[in-house]
Amino acid sequence: VPADANITDAIDIFDRVNSQGTKLTDAELALTHVCGKWPEARQILKQKIRRLQKEDFSFDLTFMTRALTAVVTGRAAYSAIHDRPARELQDGWQRLSKHLDYLVGILPAEAYIHGTDDLTTPNVLVPLIRYLELRGGNFANDKELRRALHWLYAAQAWARYTAQTDQRLEHDVSIVNEEPSPWPSLCDRIIDQRGRIEVKPADLEGRWITHPLHKMAVVVAKAHGAVDWFNGAPLGAAFGESYSLHSHHIFPRNLLYSNGYDADNHLHRKIVNEIANRAFLTAESNLKLKDTPPADYLAEIEERYPGALASQFVPLNPELWKIENFRGFLAARRELIASSINEFMDGLVTEEEEVSERTADELRQLGESVKLEFKSTLRWDVARGQVNKSLQFAVLKTIAAFMNSSGGTLLIGVEDDGSVYGLQEDLKALKNSTDVFEQTLVNLIVEHIGAEFAALVEIRFEQVEDKTVCVVDVDPAGGPAYLHTPRGKELYVRFGNTSRSLDPQEAVSYVSTQWAS
Repeated sequence: VPADANITDAIDIFDRVNSQGTKLTDAELALTHVCGKWPEARQILKQKIRRLQKEDFSFDLTFMTRALTAVVTGRAAYSAIHDRPARELQDGWQRLSKHLDYLVGILPAEAYIHGTDDLTTPNVLVPLIRYLELRGGNFANDKELRRALHWLYAAQAWARYTAQTDQRLEHDVSIVNEEPSPWPSLCDRIIDQRGRIEVKPADLEGRWITHPLHKMAVVVAKAHGAVDWFNGAPLGAAFGESYSLHSHHIFPRNLLYSNGYDADNHLHRKIVNEIANRAFLTAESNLKLKDTPPADYLAEIEERYPGALASQFVPLNPELWKIENFRGFLAARRELIASSINEFMDGLVTEEEEVSERTADELRQLGESVKLEFKSTLRWDVARGQVNKSLQFAVLKTIAAFMNSSGGTLLIGVEDDGSVYGLQEDLKALKNSTDVFEQTLVNLIVEHIGAEFAALVEIRFEQVEDKTVCVVDVDPAGGPAYLHTPRGKELYVRFGNTSRSLDPQEAVSYVSTQWAS
């Protein structure tokens, strides 16, 4: 190294001389350049890594160096940071640290991503970090956030950065630099790569939990309010080793291998272990089930926690729970998983339709959105063919969520796909009277949400395809509307086309911002 060489020259010469040994990665070389000008950098980055690990977000120095490069240089290529002076690096780090804190706070609350275990790769955060760097450290509004999350989920589900990572990140970061709202263009790049964003049932066939669509299914299950089947704990708020999420075989492996499936047959193993045979439970519950046939436990779960099966995409036809119908179960569940993912994704980017003063028939054709939701019944359990009063909480949580958001409309008697089910079964149990139905619903709102909130609800009945449908228009509340459930008080809000419950910490934050004086 000549005496007149600067630190950048010295590092480059060092790397070339040692190139026949253990070659430095591009990230290691970039960090070496950073530390050459800012000696404390490595230790400071490690301190941040340790702190974020306590929030269940585990990053490494490679990711941190990539993120710092994006903030300081506006590029994803590691080499771009080699010649940046110490002051730029230090100032960039201060901003990056804040961006990371912001994401670690917003991802669990808004995206059902509770740690890096829910990410296919931390690299999906790099375009988000660059966006925050250019936009003052936050998202301009809820619409922009939902578009960003739509892209994030698509990038995860279709493995945007599992190959040609450097080139794709460099390209995507450049789009973020150039466009005020880059998310549609970024989604177009995924479509160019994969052909589509929509998930088809065939995409799940033979796929194991290592496939990105498994993580996407977990996210959507959390969004649908999925709970543990044996302790009722919301899967979106599972903490601690005993309550960490595990992937459970709905049809146990040993049961299948003793009923015609061969553990030594590769194709059989793919079928037995595919995503469509997996449910999401806490570790404690997963150990309890062992080899119990689904026909012996699924009905009991649905009775104990109504809606628990549907929120995890389990077909409600008991015939499909029998061992001889295992392949039919898989086919039905693939359909449910794919359609649920697509509806969830569409709900994030569908422009809000003005739903007021539309007929029930017009509303059902719009499809569910942030301001519109469908429920088949109030209390009638379609799967079991009888009244199930626990189902009324599904209606109440939607009403409460509309109150806590920007209002909306609920159709009772309309299925998720917009087809008309009607209120005939509910009405039979309520003296065949829409007046009694309305009074029952109002009483439920008074009892479980509060008398002061009943005035925010307007109820009417319409005939659609010769069936009665209930239209419930809900105005936003001037303060938090808590739903009193058997589990205690819960605060529900709208997220895309779903209603979700906030944990205590999220609820405090939401209330303080939504109704700030």
